[in-house]
Amino acid sequence: MGNRLSKIATRTGDDGTTGLGDGTRTGKDSLRIHALGEVDELNSHIGVLLTETLPDGIRTALLEIQHDLFDLGGELCIPGYTLLKTERVAQLDAWLAEHNATLPRLKEFILPGGSRAAAQAHVCRTVCRRAERAVVALERAETVNDSARQYLNRLSDLMFVLARVLNRADGGTDVLWQHERT
Repeated sequence: MGNRLSKIATRTGDDGTTGLGDGTRTGKDSLRIHALGEVDELNSHIGVLLTETLPDGIRTALLEIQHDLFDLGGELCIPGYTLLKTERVAQLDAWLAEHNATLPRLKEFILPGGSRAAAQAHVCRTVCRRAERAVVALERAETVNDSARQYLNRLSDLMFVLARVLNRADGGTDVLWQHERT
């Protein structure tokens, strides 16, 4: 896998381009770099979530997800290269089923919030949706592994469920939307 960085300030990007993992250069405003940046931002927000007090199983899952997102970033950085396997989407499905089974059925929309950890999980969910949209836009112009889109779609669902679980782990519950408020 590509070269490891030993020099951070190379100045090669001063012209508005950046190097891809295959050695080619592209504009910093390209769809590929936009998608890569969105995935990187998502990974950073999950890093913030990991600073909170979390149940061990959720902490372990989030650490695995961070590695998956780094793999996805590597995949986006090298056109035509596949790092993220379909098994990782299946793992998200398993976590989704496991955690959703512990929750009461939703009867109303919920608002992002509750505990700090749950609120951060909601931020991760929304950034994940943005990353998914960026990957879909890239897919319209270039070939992208289906697992990339599927992974982000499933991950946003998982982050929604984890927000609900984290509110309960903190002794709270969902923050319900009140459509008839005074």
